[in-house]
Order: sequence, then structure tokens, then C-alpha cells
Amino acid sequence: MTSTSKSPGPRKSTLSRDGFEVLDACHRETLLMLRKLGGLVAGLEDGDADAAARATAAEVVSFFSTTAREHHEDEERHVFPKLLASGDAEIVQAVLRLQQDHHWMDVDWRELAPLLGAVAAGQVGYDAGILRESVEIFTVLSYDHIALEESCVYPEARARLRAGELREMGREMAERHGARRKTGSRSAAGPAI
Repeated sequence: MTSTSKSPGPRKSTLSRDGFEVLDACHRETLLMLRKLGGLVAGLEDGDADAAARATAAEVVSFFSTTAREHHEDEERHVFPKLLASGDAEIVQAVLRLQQDHHWMDVDWRELAPLLGAVAAGQVGYDAGILRESVEIFTVLSYDHIALEESCVYPEARARLRAGELREMGREMAERHGARRKTGSRSAAGPAI
């Protein structure tokens, strides 16, 4: 059976999913966007951005300015607090590192977003070398961050949360994301992630 939905993104039917299913789906989407970003930058080295490159740049900017930002907020709200209170020194250190990563990813994105915005708008004159270097830094940090979450922090958090808490986490995330989309407050959040 095939879906007729225009946008089968990771938040589809989140009301019936636990929060980690939503977070995992966002990681898969993030990895896809990072691959698109890498392909975009490699293609730009050949010349100006064509319509497809501009569309990809706009898609990547939209994702990392909204969905990825919400994802980090979800982790800060639902995953990290219980682990920080766990008393497990290794887990606490991992969470503190992830929180620092969120800060650095935000800083990196604030530098990268205007360059990608210029590509999306078809502007010329941006520094391709700075764009390439910024994408490399952002991508490496993102891959390392996801790897730590999936190998250590998410399994530990899943083990500490009860089934009802997991469902409530998914429900609250879906509700909050839906409210933002309805009010348009995501665009007010700016380019940060």
C-alpha cells in the first residue's frame, strides 16, 4: 500500500508513537539533510547555483532552522533532565557534552544559515571556501552528536522512562510542534537550531 501524503516527515502520526520514535525519525531526517547539504556544496564548486541547488539550499535552511531546532528543544526538555539527575557520572558527562554540542551547533548554524540563504536566493558573491569549511564543521559535529545520543544517551533514557512517560513525551512534542506550525512562531525563532 502506498501513501498519498505529500509530506511523510517524521512527525506523521506522532500521537500514537513514543517520544523516542519521534526523536529517532528526526535523526534519520537530519542525516538525509546532511547528505543533501554535502551534495549541494560539492555541486556548487562547479559554478553558480541552478534551480535545483537553490531549492535544496532552501530545504536545508528550513529544516535546520525549524525541525532541528525543535528536536534539540525536545531533548533538552524530555531526555536530558532525568539523566542529569541520575547521579551516574558517565551519563551526566555525556549529557553535558550534548548540551555543549547544542550550543556549538547553534553558533555554527548562525554562521552557515546566511550563506545557504544566499545560495537559496540565487545570490552570487558568497565565499564558497567559507561555505565549504562551515558545512564540514557543522556536519562533523552533527554526526558525532547523533552517534553519542544513539549509542549512549537515548538507550539510557529509554531504560529510565516508563511506557506512559514515553507516550506522554511523544504527545507533548507533537502538540507543541503543531501549535508552532499553526501560529507561525517557528519563523520568529530565527535561524538558530
